[in-house]
Amino acid sequence: MYAIFLFFIFFFTCPANSAGATNAIDATHATDTTNATDIPATEVRAVWLTTNYGLDWPRNRTSHEAQKQELIEILDNLQKFHFNTVMFQVRARGEVLYRSVLEPMSSLIIPAGPGQPPFDPLAFAIEECHKRGMEIHAWMVTYPLGAERHVRSLGQRSITRKEPSLTKRFQGEWFLDPGNPRTDDYLIALVMEVVENYDVDGIHFDYIRYPDNRGRFPDDGMYRLHGKGMARADWRRRNITRFVTKVYDRVKETKPWVQVSSAPLGRYRALNGVGGGWTALETVFQDAGHWMRIGKHDALYPMMYYKDQLFYPFVDDWVAQGNGRIVVPGLGVYQMIELGWPLQDIVNQMDHTREKEVHGQAYFRVDNVLANTKGILKELEKYYRRPAKLPPLKWLSDSIPEKPGDLRAERNGEGLFELAWEGSDERVTYNIYRSETDSLNTDDGDQLIATGLRQTIFHMVVPDNDQAYYYYITTSDSFHNESEPCIPAFFYHSETVK
Repeated sequence: MYAIFLFFIFFFTCPANSAGATNAIDATHATDTTNATDIPATEVRAVWLTTNYGLDWPRNRTSHEAQKQELIEILDNLQKFHFNTVMFQVRARGEVLYRSVLEPMSSLIIPAGPGQPPFDPLAFAIEECHKRGMEIHAWMVTYPLGAERHVRSLGQRSITRKEPSLTKRFQGEWFLDPGNPRTDDYLIALVMEVVENYDVDGIHFDYIRYPDNRGRFPDDGMYRLHGKGMARADWRRRNITRFVTKVYDRVKETKPWVQVSSAPLGRYRALNGVGGGWTALETVFQDAGHWMRIGKHDALYPMMYYKDQLFYPFVDDWVAQGNGRIVVPGLGVYQMIELGWPLQDIVNQMDHTREKEVHGQAYFRVDNVLANTKGILKELEKYYRRPAKLPPLKWLSDSIPEKPGDLRAERNGEGLFELAWEGSDERVTYNIYRSETDSLNTDDGDQLIATGLRQTIFHMVVPDNDQAYYYYITTSDSFHNESEPCIPAFFYHSETVK
């Protein structure tokens, strides 16, 4: 039998290859000197990848290949720091980044040249995220359509021209009207284009609310027609909830594992006289806690871009509203630039989410993280020094998948250590563990090597020494329910045959 190398993973260093290739990890220089607290084996580690205005991507306007390479570099770096969820913005204001019959492709995407196949950004992003063991959630701006100049630039392709009765102009910008029930149908059609045609892991709504309280949104006509004596604030909250309910049910009828989530305002409601004036429930009629309680949302990623007394009690309140479902606070990394926050503010917020056993962390936005704003990547190296699994969606399914079989290990012809196993034909992913004993604790994050794998083969580049480990594989289904571990493989980590 060939003995194998020590795998002491610190971060992924080898990018995934082209479609059909297997993952390879280089751990030859990995060390672990951090004193950070024990990391959880299950944790959402999400980031918003903003395409509006090309803030995160695409910044290159020269060719499809250049745009693809730019996105690959972003995803490689997210993989390196063990992120497992990408909120990829596929709809900004009335234009999209996928093939749609309803709205135009974003002007940021280079048009196809003569004889060149069209570029489908969402299809490419899905393929590249899944290669790297990351989920991708299609992030959709819901009601805003953009300012006058932007709407004019879309011409007849704009919904303001095609279906003007669904839209309202308010304070110099255009919006879909939440009070018009036909608006629900239009938005659901957009969502179902994505769900039916793409292998996304989630649909994630942004701006799923009324604009704000600085003026009166022009919905008098719809209120007279549909208000039925309700207070206007209650009617507006009901309008958003009506859409949430309908779209959730449609998604689940088609692909029940596709998560439905949103990013509400960071404060759900005022607490003990603190935080009023800009809340989800009271200001923009976004009753996100109710959506969780009635089972029409799988997760919330509240935009908690505040600190101190405007952060900590409001995190706890969101968890209280969560109905046992996923709550992931959105951390405002960009505030270290815009408001001059010290890095310690973000670190303290990360600590709080771990201490309170919240489901994870999300960061706004990609560039503020990967640009290493005030040294945040050094903190992420400590906090995310191992991969993490995603929380199971027990309210959707609690069935346990079959465990993998026939785990095999050998050094391949390229000198890589290779694990291969028999898997499932279902839509599943795989997790790899290693243990110094024949007793595995799947809740111990330090025993995880890789998560989210979609192939039944895995490569590692690791140092040569004389330690020995047990290796295990588990299966996770599309609802993140995890199987029992397979029968382990025990190997000495040396090139010397034992």
